[in-house]
Amino acid sequence: MPVESGNSAAARQVKQKRKSHSLSIRRTNSTEQDRPGMQRDMLEGQDSKLPMALRSNLLDLFGQIEREFENLYIENLELRREIESLNERLAGEGQTVDGGDLSKGALKTKASHSTSQLSQKLKTTYKASTSKIVSSFKATTSRAVCQLVKEYVGHRDGIWDLAVTRVQPLVLGTASAVNSIKFHPTEQMALTASGDQTAHIWRYMVQLPLPQPPADISASLDDDVDFSDKDEADGEADGPSECPTIRVATTTLKSHQGVVIAADWLVGGKQVVTASWDRAANLYDVETSELVHTLTGHDQELTHCCTHPTQRLVVTSSRDTTFRLWDFRDPSIHSVNVFQGHTDTVTSAVFTVGDNVVSGSDDRTVKVWDLKNMRSPIATIRTDSAVNRISVSANQRIIALPHDNRQVRLFDMNGVRLARLPRSNRQGHRRMVCCSAWNEENQACNLFTCGFDRQAIGWNINIPALLQEK
Repeated sequence: MPVESGNSAAARQVKQKRKSHSLSIRRTNSTEQDRPGMQRDMLEGQDSKLPMALRSNLLDLFGQIEREFENLYIENLELRREIESLNERLAGEGQTVDGGDLSKGALKTKASHSTSQLSQKLKTTYKASTSKIVSSFKATTSRAVCQLVKEYVGHRDGIWDLAVTRVQPLVLGTASAVNSIKFHPTEQMALTASGDQTAHIWRYMVQLPLPQPPADISASLDDDVDFSDKDEADGEADGPSECPTIRVATTTLKSHQGVVIAADWLVGGKQVVTASWDRAANLYDVETSELVHTLTGHDQELTHCCTHPTQRLVVTSSRDTTFRLWDFRDPSIHSVNVFQGHTDTVTSAVFTVGDNVVSGSDDRTVKVWDLKNMRSPIATIRTDSAVNRISVSANQRIIALPHDNRQVRLFDMNGVRLARLPRSNRQGHRRMVCCSAWNEENQACNLFTCGFDRQAIGWNINIPALLQEK
């Protein structure tokens, strides 16, 4: 009686494997070709109150789910065949090598290890595919009411940074072709950082326009309309020409050997800190313009700097994936702590009114840290795009995240998503959003954002009281 060799048996098994796989693929393709006709029959035969377009969309989604599970079923069959062939091969080796039982010895360990790897691979495949399918059905409900209030245009280039004054009158400052702008905490002064390796302090004077006299109610309706149209046209024509211009800075700070990317006032406004691409941050005295301290230690270019609102603390972020906390509360000791919580460039790190630091990174995460224990973050926010210069609301403790993908998202300090600001052809930014800034003094327009679309936008963000209590 002829005996089939091991090679011919293996070849036959591979051939059967390919044949069954090809049959499965052909069966799937034929099903996909017949599916549109089946969908039409189902739509015509069923009595439903749903619109036809919605029903068609649902059937298309269910069809995608069915195809995913068909692919997983085919992969499952293939993996089972591999497991069976592996067990047969291991059993054969056990008989020829030591002729013992597979329930003992190293062969059992090898077989169980290989089987567990295949089982784990199968579970991972199922889990990933199922998560992908389920995530497409998640509803993105907004927990905050967001409304676009006003668009500020006029720049000829992208806007890198913006800030709002802390004292009356409220002024919005935007920085285009300038890397940073910050207002003095109590006086009408602005601090800017520039690519010419310097920082400047500007003194300005803002005078609010006088209130317009009320319209004459005795005039006719047509006269009122013509009068308002005329005023509107005149305002648009005379507005740009009447804007005051400041061309000479009060103070120029020179010590860096690279681009000055950011600058901020220390509490009290008597000193300022600057961050540069020369891998250092400098502390200056405002009155004398002298360099007080040079803060070194970062391995790569700095990206941002921020000061604490009530304490002499400074945080600097860098492309070396770290941010550093500098403590100037004790005049004789200037301590520094290094924090490595990100895997890519830390684009910004800011203080909150409480004892927290919030850091954003190009690794698409934002992390909330406790100043009293910064070994690990107390909350981590994961996003689908790189995060630029963030800001935190002092009153409501809401984090505004400007993204590279033209979106602005709002989160609370626990990492719970509150809203995504409207983004369409008529509302929102059309290019990368660079910065966000909260305005606590005006509830009608309490958040500002700017981007590469050459405009700044004012938003009204309303958080329900129940969410604020949580």
